[in-house]
Amino acid sequence: MEKLTNKEEEVMQVLWQMQQAFVKDMMPHFTDPPLHYNTLSTIIRNLEEKGYVTHRQYGNTYEYYPAVSKEEYQNKYVLNKVVNNYFNSSYKDLVAYFARQEKVSPDELREIIRMIEKGE
Repeated sequence: MEKLTNKEEEVMQVLWQMQQAFVKDMMPHFTDPPLHYNTLSTIIRNLEEKGYVTHRQYGNTYEYYPAVSKEEYQNKYVLNKVVNNYFNSSYKDLVAYFARQEKVSPDELREIIRMIEKGE
């Protein structure tokens, strides 16, 4: 699984949200700036070559759906990139940051610890 470009990630976000879609059904999600139908179709075919998307064929029409879950991609690229680039490759520093910013309460931290201990 290789890292996606920003535009490919944007297309995958739409496809993950829709779960399955024809190119024409995805078009309204790309308005700023608008994508041309052929451009979106090319991006989806590239995603398919990279193994992120697969399709079902109905005559000359293709319905696309994700072959990789959003969680798989997040775990491999997004979260690791954030931890490596901003938290010195330390998940402990990441959690401490959220605790200091009061984004995670002490009760939530205790719940996280319980989840870790239970292997959830």
